Amino acid sequence: MRQIRALRVAAVAAGIALMATGCGATGKSTGSESSGAAAGPITGLQIMVPNTPGGGYDTTARAAAKVLDDEKISTNTEVFNLAGAGGTVGLARIVNEKGNGDLTMLMGLGVVGASYTNKSESKLTETTPLAKLIEEPGAIMVSKDSPYKTIDDLVKAWKANPGSIAVGGGSSPGGPDHLLPMQLAGAVGIDATKVNFVSYDGGGDLLPAILGNKLGFAASGAGEYLQQIKSGEIRVLATSGENRLDGVDAPTLKESNIDLVFTNWRGVVAPPGISEDDKKSLIAALEKMHASAGWKEALKTHSWSDAFVTGDEFQTFLTDQDKRVADVLTKLGLA
Repeated sequence: MRQIRALRVAAVAAGIALMATGCGATGKSTGSESSGAAAGPITGLQIMVPNTPGGGYDTTARAAAKVLDDEKISTNTEVFNLAGAGGTVGLARIVNEKGNGDLTMLMGLGVVGASYTNKSESKLTETTPLAKLIEEPGAIMVSKDSPYKTIDDLVKAWKANPGSIAVGGGSSPGGPDHLLPMQLAGAVGIDATKVNFVSYDGGGDLLPAILGNKLGFAASGAGEYLQQIKSGEIRVLATSGENRLDGVDAPTLKESNIDLVFTNWRGVVAPPGISEDDKKSLIAALEKMHASAGWKEALKTHSWSDAFVTGDEFQTFLTDQDKRVADVLTKLGLA
């Protein structure tokens, strides 16, 4: 856990064009996919999740693995967690596994930011981009015992004494759970240098803090907390997309007269230096997963927005996001 103060919203707001996140899974194929025909289910696939179980990366990785196996695109897909340093421990692992066509990593904007704020020697631009799968708006959430019943209640209390309200997020500086409350502060006229942000290593670590009423509010994707939202343990005050989130009874920030729209994204990468055949096989597996009824159901279940792009298009997107994050964090003195 780490508190981060003195962040300038103006620089952040000028920065990152965020689009929501995704996860994926693929593995090594037994034949060329250039014709679009599969030789059979892929085997030996591993999906690494670079933070703790229960968070957004973990949820999407396990959903993807299930669809891959259920649809017989792969067999016995393994999902494992390698948490630490905002995802950069996993990033170092994927970069160091050069040429390993069986290993993939579920990642997103949080890992991009953490690679700079944690001074990681490994960068996402060194990996082999496979696919961006989903986008997801953020949610402003409190526990059922919170005194804040509406976003207006929260904003009024926050503006009165910003430093007294701990704001939790499941990402490092530069990640989506950090940028959303920083931009929200700017949108409602709060001095960001007074914002008390507490960083958790993924949604799995953030959840007990929300349920235990240890935070004034949390900012994260709603998809990984749907069970607690539906049971009433977590109350969503507002969501940050253009439109309301299906299955979540809460207004958007814009509906609440707060001029802010914010979305996050997730995707899948492989180690550097994998063969062209492995890259084609991995992308083909993700394409089949994306086209399946099982994946469409997963999108609906978790309230994720489809944002599927692959290969070169995803590489261009990832390179752009990396540059934008680096520029913003440099202005903030965090990179």
